[in-house]
Amino acid sequence: MFFVYMLESEVNGDFYKGMTSDVSKRLAEHNEGKSRFTKALVPWKLVYVQFFATRGEALAEERRLKRCNKVYLRWLIDQPVNKIKQI
Repeated sequence: MFFVYMLESEVNGDFYKGMTSDVSKRLAEHNEGKSRFTKALVPWKLVYVQFFATRGEALAEERRLKRCNKVYLRWLIDQPVNKIKQI
């Protein structure tokens, strides 16, 4: 199983979108400064998770989310497709 996830920076509210097979481990890596893309805005909180059966599906959704604006992303967080409570 693969996950598309979205993090929100507690510093300035920016979003980071990614894909992983282990959401908890990946969140810890972001908050430990192990990602050059996110280390400047630590700490991060997990705000969105979606499940996918294949890596290809997850990558396609990650790419789509990276093109979305903040208004849409904030709306998406409140939708039933967000499975954050199930992890």
